[in-house]
Amino acid sequence: MKELTSYILQFGNLNQQQIDFILSKATEISLRKDDYFSEAGKIPKQVGFILEGVVRFCYYNNKGHEITHHFIDENNFVSDQQNFEAQIVATDYIEAVTDCRLLVFSKKDWDEIGNTIVGWHAITNLILKNCLLKTIERRSPLVSEDATTRYLTFIEKFPALVNRIPLSYVASYLGITQQSLSRIRKNIR
Repeated sequence: MKELTSYILQFGNLNQQQIDFILSKATEISLRKDDYFSEAGKIPKQVGFILEGVVRFCYYNNKGHEITHHFIDENNFVSDQQNFEAQIVATDYIEAVTDCRLLVFSKKDWDEIGNTIVGWHAITNLILKNCLLKTIERRSPLVSEDATTRYLTFIEKFPALVNRIPLSYVASYLGITQQSLSRIRKNIR
């Protein structure tokens, strides 16, 4: 729980009573590798904070190919936030890439926190902006680089993820085939 507290306090000030209230609304869950945190076609039910593990956001394109568009690891929030807030059907899957432990908040509890703690919405807006900036920062350079450079950039920016996630997901994230990724990896060794 201290990881969650430390993370939140980066974005605003809360007193101990407020922190205790937030923590009282959190429930710890485990996801096994390949379990879904949220599924396309369903309304997202929760916001999570990853204590251990890695999840990925993915969707299926019009040709039925699975596309991974980002990964989230420890000490970060995970949510299909826009659809969660609006309580509308998700278009992405959020899937556990590894076994995961998370603290989760139901919609009811998340709303109760927002209605109880003055300034909570400002804190969550800053958290959302930070998450969006990280996603853009992770993604933007990748689209304009050749495949080898994209892979080398991925290794440089995410050294902790390289050996934790299947190569098929890395290839999908980089926008290349798994065979191309295998060739690239072989050539840079």
